[in-house]
Amino acid sequence: MQYLIMAMETADEFAEREDPERGPEYWAGWEAYLAALAESGVLTGTGGLHPPATSTTVRLRDGQRLVHDGPFAETKEQLGGYFAIEVPDLDAALEWAARCPAAARGAVEVRPLMTPEYYASTGAG
Repeated sequence: MQYLIMAMETADEFAEREDPERGPEYWAGWEAYLAALAESGVLTGTGGLHPPATSTTVRLRDGQRLVHDGPFAETKEQLGGYFAIEVPDLDAALEWAARCPAAARGAVEVRPLMTPEYYASTGAG
């Protein structure tokens, strides 16, 4: 089954990325996690995101496109990156989520992916 592990990070963690003193330790944790996912063969995709301040939110209202700088939600934790994995079940996905560096200070959200096989099983695809 395929799952998406979403790493939710705090403002401090986003700041660590660019900090000359704290950055190397920050990135070392992520590099080790990514290497473990890749070496195990469960990783199917990944990507990191720039800080929330770089985001743009788009809404369509009454046929008009409304564009706002910044993230959609004002929360303590924002999406910092994701890892798509293929594992036997939710328990295995949760094990990988617990190993994610964001779990120690931010949060990690895990969701099943709606794959082409899923859509085919529902008659939608």
